[in-house]
Amino acid sequence: MIHQPPAGAKDLLPLEVAQKQHLRERLQEVFHRWGYQRIITSTLEWLDTLMAGGAIERSTVIQLQEGDEGSLGLRPELTASIARAAVTRMSSDSYPQRLCYVANVFRRASATYPGRQLEFYQAGVELLGKGGVLADAEIILLLADCLDEFKLQDWSLILGEAGLTRSLLAPFPESLRSRVRYCISHLDRVRLENLSLSQELRDRALFIFDLRGKPADVLQKVASLDLDESGKATVNNLKSLVELLNESSPFPLPLILDLSLLQTIDYYTGIVFEVVSFSKNQSRILGKGGRYDRLLGLYHPQGETAPGIGFAVNLEELHHLLLGTSELPQEMPPSDWLIVPDRSSAEAAAFVYAQKLRQSEHLVRVEIDLGGRNREEIREYARSRDISRVVWVKADGTPEIEAIGC
Repeated sequence: MIHQPPAGAKDLLPLEVAQKQHLRERLQEVFHRWGYQRIITSTLEWLDTLMAGGAIERSTVIQLQEGDEGSLGLRPELTASIARAAVTRMSSDSYPQRLCYVANVFRRASATYPGRQLEFYQAGVELLGKGGVLADAEIILLLADCLDEFKLQDWSLILGEAGLTRSLLAPFPESLRSRVRYCISHLDRVRLENLSLSQELRDRALFIFDLRGKPADVLQKVASLDLDESGKATVNNLKSLVELLNESSPFPLPLILDLSLLQTIDYYTGIVFEVVSFSKNQSRILGKGGRYDRLLGLYHPQGETAPGIGFAVNLEELHHLLLGTSELPQEMPPSDWLIVPDRSSAEAAAFVYAQKLRQSEHLVRVEIDLGGRNREEIREYARSRDISRVVWVKADGTPEIEAIGC
């Protein structure tokens, strides 16, 4: 018999379940305050759906079956599934569509790290059918509001622009472009300097590598480049977005502009962003997202597309960060009542009395004593579980309430 879950999987005990449920509920309240409605999509998806638009690498998907109709896999993220559902099931709805979710996702562990976690929990939003600076600002300010909900300190929002960065990489030979991109996205300056590049391209690669810092400084550097009209328009939009965020945020937004930021998912077409926490001498990516203006068209029966943007909060990282703080419950709530039939003939009356208590307007936790203990043992059990009241019920339903001191 195997006594442990598979490598990369784990059980959640009651306190951890309560803590994560607390996070989910508070995030969902923030989403609802911004006008987002919850959607639940299938845990299973066709592999073709998940991989559309370069969204997911096949090797990361936990596949369940091969059949005549295609391969099925467990979803490794939610954006593709929501995009599919929106264009096929909600096409008659007016735009914009504001959708939110709280769900588990699954990712196959790599051969390099075989014991890595397989199942994760995410909470996020998708804003569909609207492009432009205003929509971008809404998503980023909503993400910042989520973090402020938990009074988080020492975090930064790293902002990039996928389309602009791709245009900056365009002069590199196609055979080398992916390696240059890999070095930049993984901050591997040593490997970047050792690629077989001309001096001009090496200088350009290092210039892109260093395009991070205060937004005004980075935008000034980019403006010095010989950009085409599309690139200039993107830079102007970035400038407008940064100004709008700074003017709209109720607190100083810890914004870092990083044009070396390249998400591993290829469907992003505009801004991309990550929230990084530096608390407890450790950096954690609490969430990430971006704009994807061509993804919805891949799922539409007639190929009609619409813009989209969203983000996902990593509940695992958020949970680890908040452990031991007042933002999470630190112990399970005790039962309020322990109902004890004073003899076997009173058992039915005890169940009836317990159910009457449970029907209160407010949540009341009521346990039934299942027998086998004397009165003092029952009192000791109540004290050990912080149950403040024991009710001894007679066969005729008459209760005798006893307050238990802890």
